[in-house]
Amino acid sequence: MASPIVDALDGIVGTGAPVVSVAPIELSAPGRPVPLEVRVSAPATGTNLPVVLFSHGNGWNLDGYAPLTAFWASRGFVVIQPTHLDSRRNGFGFDHPIFPTIWTERIADLTRILDQLDVMESAVPGLAGRIDRTRVAAAGHSWGGHTAQTLLGARIVDDAGHAGEDMSDRRITAGILFAATGLGGDHLHPFAQANFPFMHPSFQQLTTPTLVVAGDRDQSAMSSRGPDWFTDAYTHSPGATDLLTFYGAEHALGGIVGYEVAETTDENPERVAVIQRMSTAYLRTALHVDANSWPAARAAFSDSLDPIGRLDSR
Repeated sequence: MASPIVDALDGIVGTGAPVVSVAPIELSAPGRPVPLEVRVSAPATGTNLPVVLFSHGNGWNLDGYAPLTAFWASRGFVVIQPTHLDSRRNGFGFDHPIFPTIWTERIADLTRILDQLDVMESAVPGLAGRIDRTRVAAAGHSWGGHTAQTLLGARIVDDAGHAGEDMSDRRITAGILFAATGLGGDHLHPFAQANFPFMHPSFQQLTTPTLVVAGDRDQSAMSSRGPDWFTDAYTHSPGATDLLTFYGAEHALGGIVGYEVAETTDENPERVAVIQRMSTAYLRTALHVDANSWPAARAAFSDSLDPIGRLDSR
C-alpha cells in the first residue's frame, strides 16, 4: 500500500523477509474439551527471534488475522496463534455448558503455549534454537484483547467490587491491545452482563508496557458507551503508555481480521498498512530489537500532513 505515511514507516520497519508458517500444531492441554491447536509463523532466517502470542477475537481461529501476524513474522518475530474454544469451528455457543469458562481457558491457552515452546520449535522446520524466550509479547483483538490484557496484568473485578486474582505471566514483557474491551459497569448491555460477567476489568495492576489501538467509530454492541470504551486500558492503566486512535475506524480497524472478511465494515487498506507498521515498530522497541523504531514511528505518524489518526503518549 503506497502512501506518504506508509512509505515513511517502511523506512523504519524495513522490507519483509520470507516466512515459514505451520499449522495445525497440537499442544498438550489436559482436560480441555478439544485439542489445543496453534499456528506458528516465523521468518525463514535469523536467530534470537522474539515471540508474539496473538489471541483472536470471538469466533475466529488460527487462520485469521494474517494482515497482522504474517507481517510481524516477515519482520523478524515468531508469531503463535491458538484456536480458542469460542471459535466457530468448535461450536460452543452461549448456551453450551463450557461457555462460562472459556475466558479462563483462553488465558490458559497462551500460558500453555509458553510452556511448550520446545514442541513448536520441533514442529517448524528450521526453527529449533532460533527463539529468544526472554522476549515475549502478548497481543489480541476484541475478546482477544481482553485475554491479552489479563496476561499483561489487568484483573477481573468481583461482585464485591474487588480486583480478583493476578493472572499475569511474567514471561510476557510487552503487549498490544486492538479494540480491547473496557471497564464494566451499568453501561454494559444486559446480554453482556449475562454472558460475559468477566468483562469487568481493573487496569490499575496492568504495569506491563502496552500499546492500545482503537477506532473512533467503534460502537460496541456490548456497551452503551461510545468508542472511548476501547481506550480504557490506556486511560486507566499505568503500563499502557501509548494510544493510537484511527479516524473512521470501526471494530475491524480497517481489516486486521483478514482481507475481504465479512465482518470488516470499514475496509481501509491504508489504515491496515499503517497499523501493521506502527505495531511492528512498537514491538521492535518494546522487545529490545531496536530502541529507535517506536520513537521514529511516532514522529512519522504525528508529522503526517494527511493524518489518519491520533497518537497519545505519556
